[in-house]
Formats: sequence, C-alpha cells, structure tokens
Amino acid sequence: MTASARSAVVRPRRGPPWATADRWARLHYKLDVKGMPYLYIAPFFLIFFVFGLFPILYTGWMALTQWNRVVPGSSDTFVGFGNFARLIHDDYFWNALRNTFAIGVLGTVPQLLLAMWIAHLLHRQLRARTLLRVGVLVPNVTSVAAVGLIFAALFGRDFGLINWLLSLVGLGKIDWQAGTWQSWSALAIMITWRWTGYNTLIYLAALQAVPEDLYEAAEVDGAGEFQKFRSITIPALRPTIIFTVIMSTIGSIQLFTEPLMFNPGLSPTGGDSREFQTLAMYVYEQFWSHGKYGYASAVSWAMFMIIIVAVGVNYLLVRRIRSAT
Repeated sequence: MTASARSAVVRPRRGPPWATADRWARLHYKLDVKGMPYLYIAPFFLIFFVFGLFPILYTGWMALTQWNRVVPGSSDTFVGFGNFARLIHDDYFWNALRNTFAIGVLGTVPQLLLAMWIAHLLHRQLRARTLLRVGVLVPNVTSVAAVGLIFAALFGRDFGLINWLLSLVGLGKIDWQAGTWQSWSALAIMITWRWTGYNTLIYLAALQAVPEDLYEAAEVDGAGEFQKFRSITIPALRPTIIFTVIMSTIGSIQLFTEPLMFNPGLSPTGGDSREFQTLAMYVYEQFWSHGKYGYASAVSWAMFMIIIVAVGVNYLLVRRIRSAT
C-alpha cells in the first residue's frame, strides 16, 4: 500500500477517556432509575404467580373435570360446566351461601359501627390514649384457633359461661351450636370481638387527617358527641368506610376458621343440620372429606365469582358516592 493510500484510510476517532465513563454513568443511571423498581417488585409477582395465579388457573381446570379421589382415572374425565350446573341444584351449596351471607351481615354491620364510634372516642384527648389504642388491637393479634376454642367453650350448652349468665336472669339454656339463629349470633359476636379493633385503628388513622378546627367549631356551636360523630366523623371517614366494607365483605365470604373451631368435633358440616356451614367449610368438606376435587374446585370458583361481584358492587357505590360529593 502506497503512502497516499494509507493516508486515505479513515481512522475512527476515539473520544476522550471521560466520554466512556460518562456513557457508563448514564447506563447505570437508567438501570438504577428505570430497572431497579421492577427488580424490587419482582419477588411479589413471583410469589403471587406460584402461590396465587397458578393455583387459581389450576383449580379452574380441575373444576372442568370429574376428578374424584375414589374413581381411578377421573382426573382426565372432562365434563365442561357440568359441575357448575350441578352446583345450581345443590341445596347444601345454597344453604352454605345463606349462612355465609347472614353471618357476614350480622358480624360486619355492628362491627364497623362500633369501630367508628371507638375511633371517634380515641381521637379525643384522653389519658393513656396510646395504651387504649394498643389495647383495642389485642383481639386481632390473638390466634384465631384459640379464639374459636374459647368462644366455643363460652357458648357451651351445659357448662358455658353465657348460658350460666342467662340462667341468673331466669332464661333457660340455649344450644348455641344447634340452632340457626343462635349459631349465627354466636359467630357474629366472635367476629365482632376479633375484628373491631383492627377496623378501629384504620378509622383512627383516617381521622388524623381531619382538621381539629371542625370539632372545635362544633363544640362552640353546642354540638354533642353524637352530633359531631354524625356530622363530622362519618363524612370524613366515607372513603375509609367503603374500603373497610369491601375488605369485610371479602373476609366474610372466606369465613372458615371461626365456624370450624366453633363446631364440636371440628366437623366441616357446621352443626348436625348444617346450621352454620359456610362456603369455605363446604369446599373443605367436598375436597378433603369426600375427595370430590373437581366439584370442590367448582365451588371455589363460585366463591371467587361471588367475591368479584361483591367487590364490583362496592366499587360502583364508591363511584356514586364520590360523584355525589
């Protein structure tokens, strides 16, 4: 190659050393700002896929089969929506749905009203206010199995404390585990005792954002505690109330441990005549007691759809309330 040809070769220009370092710094910045957030939330989605999404999809496939523990090869027998058609005519399913709805209403409505009132009281300047706030949360951190066993003993027919107190005022013994309304009431009291403190702290946290000037102005105008609660506390807690109603609705539909522990012998039937069998207990009975995996999966998906409908109704209420304010 001649000298003129060598001089014609275009050599790439190398930038200064700090240009390469600057490119690495920009790349590191992009990975740190845009990539690291996805890495931080990746464990949640991984765990959700393994323990949440995959079981839901697998259960959906099981619901379309006639999988029965005592029938060999039934796991591959595809029946389509046959299990759901059978579900519509299942009296035990509708009985469990009725029990779940009744216990949920009896346990949720008084619980939320009581939680709002306690939060209103704890929001005032009281002595040992911090101790009282911690105390209302104690029932929620107690083991649910222990709570169920203790309340089963309290509502015992022969030696229960509740029946003993009723006998002092001349009332006879009540078989709380046998009657429908009796068992509903006992379970509602148990649920109210366990979850009132939890919702109280949620309401109390929401009340921290309410200006104290409103309460002071109400006192100047001569408003009492109930008037302040109705005119200031409830409107201020409106979005929080919707949230607690949604969460309480979901928890009520999934109610399982409390009625299971309340039943003598821990039977999933919910009493001799299924007086307080919930949907979750019915799923447990069909799956573990009878080995009807396909049908139990169909009941589980029915519960899932009921929860979606309930949450959707609450969402529509939220939009309507917000548009009205």
